[in-house]
Amino acid sequence: MAPKKRENSHLDLGRDCLSPIELSQTEKKLIYLLSGDVGLSPSPYAELSSKLGLSEDQVLTMLERFRDKGLIRRLGAIVVHQRSGFTHNALVAWLVEDDDLDRAGEAIAALPYVSHCYYRSPAPDWPYNLYSMIHARNAQELSKHLSEASVESKASDWRILTSLRELKKSSMRYFSQSCEDLF
Repeated sequence: MAPKKRENSHLDLGRDCLSPIELSQTEKKLIYLLSGDVGLSPSPYAELSSKLGLSEDQVLTMLERFRDKGLIRRLGAIVVHQRSGFTHNALVAWLVEDDDLDRAGEAIAALPYVSHCYYRSPAPDWPYNLYSMIHARNAQELSKHLSEASVESKASDWRILTSLRELKKSSMRYFSQSCEDLF
């Protein structure tokens, strides 16, 4: 049986698929600033508001709107996982029956050592349709996580895609084309 075509084959599990929201130029500037290095500060929102020519309350109101509309989930630090001891990480491609993708994806996404989980459309010579990023402290722990995730997902097959060398790893700078000359 051929897999059913999924409208959102790249859907990030755990988040609703939302339509884009209308953003003002000022809101785009705030997103641009947030997608860069905010830095350590006792008053990060005051610094952002100063750069935007707004009050701190106005910035906080915009951030609340972003959260309420599903544009942002949270604000937080980016941890270099290798430096914190999570040195054995795997991008795993899972082969899951199409009619079980939602259940399997939700099961894998719920595991505490999984940071990313996506549906992807299979390619002609690559049938895998569910992808996850699994983090562990050592090879034994990674093997345990992979075993648990395979049982939870009921995947018929899976492949570990190992990184050979990191060429780039950075946060996306959103609205950079329209904002980088404004500051």
